[in-house]
Amino acid sequence: MNTTAHVSLAGLGAALLLAGFTPVSAAERLDRGTVALAQPDGRVYVGWRLLATDPVGTGFDVFRTESADGPPRKLNAQPVTGSCNFTDTSPAGKSAFYVVEPASSKSTAVAAKPVKASDDGGSFLRVKLQTPARAQKVGLADFDGDGRLDYLVKLPDFNTDPYQQPGYWKRSTDTYKLEAYRHDGTFLWRYDMGWAIEEGIWYSPIVVYDLDGDGKAEVFCKAGEGDPREPTGHVKSGPEYLAVLDGLTGQVKKRLPWPSREGFDDYNYYSRNLLGVAYLDGVHPHLIVERGTYKIIKVQAYDPSLAPKWYWEASGEYAKYRGQGMHGMHAADVDEDGRDEVVIGSAVLDDNGKPLWNRAVGHPDACYVADIDPSRPGLEIFCGIEPGRQSNTVCLVEAKTGKLIWGNPEITVHVHSQGMCADIIAEEPGLECYAGEAKGGSNYWLYTASGKLLGHENLGELAPRAVYWLDGSTKVFETRGRLYKYPRQEVGRIEGRVVAIADCLGDWREELITALDGEIRIYTTTVPATSRRVCLMQDRLYRTDVAMQTMGYFYPPQLGGTPLRPE
Repeated sequence: MNTTAHVSLAGLGAALLLAGFTPVSAAERLDRGTVALAQPDGRVYVGWRLLATDPVGTGFDVFRTESADGPPRKLNAQPVTGSCNFTDTSPAGKSAFYVVEPASSKSTAVAAKPVKASDDGGSFLRVKLQTPARAQKVGLADFDGDGRLDYLVKLPDFNTDPYQQPGYWKRSTDTYKLEAYRHDGTFLWRYDMGWAIEEGIWYSPIVVYDLDGDGKAEVFCKAGEGDPREPTGHVKSGPEYLAVLDGLTGQVKKRLPWPSREGFDDYNYYSRNLLGVAYLDGVHPHLIVERGTYKIIKVQAYDPSLAPKWYWEASGEYAKYRGQGMHGMHAADVDEDGRDEVVIGSAVLDDNGKPLWNRAVGHPDACYVADIDPSRPGLEIFCGIEPGRQSNTVCLVEAKTGKLIWGNPEITVHVHSQGMCADIIAEEPGLECYAGEAKGGSNYWLYTASGKLLGHENLGELAPRAVYWLDGSTKVFETRGRLYKYPRQEVGRIEGRVVAIADCLGDWREELITALDGEIRIYTTTVPATSRRVCLMQDRLYRTDVAMQTMGYFYPPQLGGTPLRPE
């Protein structure tokens, strides 16, 4: 076996640019992400990453050992070049280990390590949790710098909404716990968020990312002190902080002030909090702290050292930006200057914290940023605007200017939930856009990227989750535990609630991470591919979208407009 070298941080950034990517932090050094899954028929499926630093045409060798340090046996007669997967048709029992390395020593990556073949179920890996509860959110980042993505689990899966109408807000019955696990399921630490953080996603935003560039991710979350609950159970007072936890130990490294409740006139409005990551200078990740969605919006940006970068508030001259927030956040270079802007919903802040544009149409439930229509220059934003209007609540706009490209002509009452934005139909160019109404139960829209209405079909729910899964460039979508190829061809089933989607293992197809009582499962495709692409996590918009899945609504990640390198 070759011994692969560690790529330099500067070299990685340069290589990503040469490969046609908007690079992510050079500190996130990924290994091959090798995964080996024993199949019911006795074969073992092996998948691995193609990295942006790999020279075009790189071939790979697959080795099998009978123990973690046993002598290797090469399984392929010729280097594997057509894909990043391999099927071992003659495995030596369930104790086999696999290593994948580039056939050429010119390729650079974090050194490969043997991976044991899993026999959990043929299509997933299992991480058993220390707490017998069900996870609400799962974050992905490298806590120990070994090039493998680890897991940050938030539990239990209980959610209360600050809206003070019957059936929404509920008194918290427990405190949220954060648990960290290594990629192999080894438990690292537990952090109790405490009674100052109510059990709802809007009270408890979390982001896991390597902000300081040391190769090891930190955990960022909202925090308070003691038990400030009122007799009703509401938390309306007490200090509020941004807490920074060491990713490897869970120890609190730093606390910074959270944007204040001042200026908000209602508990429902000031209880909505978000966190995000944006490359405001085009090179380094910055932390974005946000408070407010429906009224005042406050945004504080921190640089990689956690020094304040800028602050913006939807007040005074910017009062017209009130109520334009979404239930999440996106970071994308919408004006093509190399630096990320912050998409807060129906408005965008430039990298310097100054407003770039405002559509002033109200709060979007569905909001995705991507190169949705490849026939148009730059990125687009697909929105489902919640407040009822005469038209254009389901729409596509230019990400650079906010200019309307197309919209639905019908009157709407309440467009609700995350919708979907994904290439699920091979015959239609670009990404398809789907949204629906919460009231009435029969009003849905499926549009092409160019604005052609394909129909009003219900795809199973208001927010089906699309994922790269089969061979080819189109996605399948998951709803209620079943995977479908459009329009309704079932291609697989999973168990548990989907809490994350990311290209975190194996080849460029994505993984579905689901939550069950006492465990999370990482489902990965075992369908052999006939092509290969660079790891999606090395696309900057995709990577920050994955990071922001741990707060707010769950918006599946999108790619950033620079095409992936197919081979």
